[in-house]
Amino acid sequence: MAERVVPEDRRRRRRPTKQGVVLSERMIVETALRLVARHGAEALSVRRLGAALGADPSALYRYFRNTDDLLLALADEMVGRARAGWRATGDWRADLREIARRIHAAYLAHPRVAALAAHRTTGRAHETRAVEAILGVLRGAGFPDREAVRVYHALADQALAFAALDAAALALPEPAREADERVWHAVYGKLSADTHPHVAATFPLLAEDMRDSGHPFALELLLDAVEARLTAHGRGR
Repeated sequence: MAERVVPEDRRRRRRPTKQGVVLSERMIVETALRLVARHGAEALSVRRLGAALGADPSALYRYFRNTDDLLLALADEMVGRARAGWRATGDWRADLREIARRIHAAYLAHPRVAALAAHRTTGRAHETRAVEAILGVLRGAGFPDREAVRVYHALADQALAFAALDAAALALPEPAREADERVWHAVYGKLSADTHPHVAATFPLLAEDMRDSGHPFALELLLDAVEARLTAHGRGR
């Protein structure tokens, strides 16, 4: 999709497409999500999107400047889905845990989008509201502003980094994913206690734990550290 800016007041198409529907930003985003799930990054082209929507590809420029603009909209949609139904309760630790888990889960539901966009900053409505809400939880808990910003940064980056990592594993072809899982038994399970005593001693636990994401435990470690810092500021619960 080449760079081409259409004035805001001319972006909305009112005529139905060949399939009898009226285009909207939401329709384009939802169609792009389905296409990316099937085809990956190659799906983000005006040709594919236009064909899927039954619209002239040039009509998409009424809504998005280019494919990167659309990609940012997909990333922002993930944040919006994570925030849907979430409300701060006044328990800062529970609130941060819940929003971090939601962000991770939203991206894992769309692993190919996670691989493409989990590292992006959108500046769009869902993201700005999420940043505002998380900072509100932290400042309401009594964190000084600099500390609140640092905790927000660590929490968001942790959730997004694990989302990208776990999504990349989910996006692997089935044979490759199964081969990776077999390595723990085929290789680690056969290591000698003479050469790898710690692996041999912990292997059953290691093989079991590595089947799942490390995000839940890493999140609790982060929250423990955050609570300790809040206590150090004389504001712990």
